[in-house]
Amino acid sequence: MSNPATLQKTALFAAHQKLGARLVDFGGWNMPVQYSGIIEEHRAVREAAGVFDISHMGEFFVSSPFAKSFLNGLLTNDIEKLALGQGQYTLMLNGQGGVIDDLIVYRLHEDEYFLVVNASKIDEDRAWIESNAPDGIVFEDRSDAYSALALQGPKALEIARAFLGAGWPEPKRNEITSYSWNCQEILTARTGYTGEDGLELFFANEIAENFLFALLEAGKPFGLKPCGLGARDTLRLEACLPLNGNDLSEERTPLEAGLGFFVSLTKEADFPGKPILQKQKSEGVKEKLVSFRLKDKGPPPRPHYLLYFGSDCVGEVTSGAPSPTLGYGIGLAYVKTACAEPGATLDLEVRGTRVPVEVVKKPFYKRPV
Repeated sequence: MSNPATLQKTALFAAHQKLGARLVDFGGWNMPVQYSGIIEEHRAVREAAGVFDISHMGEFFVSSPFAKSFLNGLLTNDIEKLALGQGQYTLMLNGQGGVIDDLIVYRLHEDEYFLVVNASKIDEDRAWIESNAPDGIVFEDRSDAYSALALQGPKALEIARAFLGAGWPEPKRNEITSYSWNCQEILTARTGYTGEDGLELFFANEIAENFLFALLEAGKPFGLKPCGLGARDTLRLEACLPLNGNDLSEERTPLEAGLGFFVSLTKEADFPGKPILQKQKSEGVKEKLVSFRLKDKGPPPRPHYLLYFGSDCVGEVTSGAPSPTLGYGIGLAYVKTACAEPGATLDLEVRGTRVPVEVVKKPFYKRPV
């Protein structure tokens, strides 16, 4: 068991204690897993809004007249498509096509890009970028200086408008804007990790606690609740959004993970692993990341549970949980391609017992239009 004294803390750690959060070790960070309860927080995000501390995530800045071409040769998506203020989901791969990290990159200015990376990958990502960067690229890791919140849910935009005021430049989906709050710059990006509409807000550590409490106060009439990592996991799983380290790894390619939409194999730039992915595209993959649900009531699936077709082991669970929205157990798993079509029935081994599950189309949940 980790010693809490050795865990990293975000600038909002004291705020979480004041709000009564239950804190846990999350990848070396002392983070809130829940406040009022996972199910209550999950439902708040689906029905009204919730706010999550995501200050443990990394913030990188890349600038240079060559920044666009450098990033296009490092990441899978096509950076050329980004207009000023736009962002895109993308992946950083190793030479074998495995996923080092999945991230979002924004084009802040003509020659400056902002990358939001996973907390557990900050050191590895920084080393990979620096080892691949040519002369003339200015790379800055400002993760230690930034705090961030994810404001998510059907009322998230209403809350942001009430909190930030009429002058706030509201971003469209996958856009980022800059604004001043109490004479401090904040970046507001319209994206998220819950399946709902919402924002991710980035700002200096120095204003983090005041910003959070002011936001919670402004959101109180709308039903805004502070939310922890427990609800964040069930929300992202219902939306079939992958978790790095579980559903994504350096042993799996984006095509196996079903993320081909975010891989441009036709762009001129040659990113690491591109030849491997081109071969997979032409020949097909042997295993795929699928979504599945329990056919009957029972204990929810968990990572590393095995899946069977008859007597043959055909896959392994990477993520699993009970779905608060749907009322049954759901999961993601890598299975043999022959068993990957929606409608396929497999057996999940749960503590020595086989229970039937059905492969279903992604996502489990899609927000009402």
